[in-house]
Amino acid sequence: MSTRIAFLKGHGTENDFVIVPDPDNAIELSPAAVAALCDRRAGIGADGVLHVVRSAAHPEARAMAGEAEWFMDYRNSDGSIAEMCGNGVRVFARYLQHAGHVAEGDLTIATRGGVKSAHIAKDGDVTVGMGGARLPEGDVTVRVGERSWPARNVNMGNPHAVAFVADLAHAGDLYGPPPVSPEGAYPDGVNVEFVVDRGPRHVAMRVHERGSGETRSCGTGACAVAVAAARRDGGDPAVTGTPATYTVDVPGGRLVITERPDGQVEMTGPAVIVAEGVIDGEWLENALR
Repeated sequence: MSTRIAFLKGHGTENDFVIVPDPDNAIELSPAAVAALCDRRAGIGADGVLHVVRSAAHPEARAMAGEAEWFMDYRNSDGSIAEMCGNGVRVFARYLQHAGHVAEGDLTIATRGGVKSAHIAKDGDVTVGMGGARLPEGDVTVRVGERSWPARNVNMGNPHAVAFVADLAHAGDLYGPPPVSPEGAYPDGVNVEFVVDRGPRHVAMRVHERGSGETRSCGTGACAVAVAAARRDGGDPAVTGTPATYTVDVPGGRLVITERPDGQVEMTGPAVIVAEGVIDGEWLENALR
């Protein structure tokens, strides 16, 4: 292992990440190493790791290299691999700008959920094309204690169960994953969103992200919530022919989600680089023992 590994810390609506630049895919980030880095007391602390690799250098991204130069190798805070992270894409785009790899304007980023388009605006916000939502059939129920709610099954490249509730406090402490039935509906786990209304096309949410617990924000979750809310409100853009835009408040800030008539979903919000430094290789080796 390298003696010193460069890193940065960033966040998007307080969904925070350790960013590890590694253009040539030379750093082996084991699940244990990721978990150590994300530990909020013994490590740097984060909801996940953004491993920044050139697409051509990563076996999972080489097929996308012609469309996107950079691959977001995203890891949850427990070290598990995730298909996508919407807030992560925004922070990833901000890092590429910070490092001088891209300028303001449009860019593409490869992810395990496919190639995502992004736009870095002059005001600092980043808009990400999140792709289209899939709405798998079948009834899903979310339970917390003695309460239960029907949930909307929405897939944004990763799975979500969206439950509309009367009070966000009903979600409980969200230390552990809320039970979802039927058993086997999500064989690889699921992100669970609890949603309340704040006004016309304005909602607030809390989320339990699989592999990370409750986070301050979840980009794909906010998109799933907006899609579910539009269907609940009878505003499916494919039917109405007009875009549906929802403001989604998360504990860490605010995101604006637009679903277009062609089914594509866009997310706009802030992305911030907080700090940069080096990871001591000896500390990391000791942490893995």
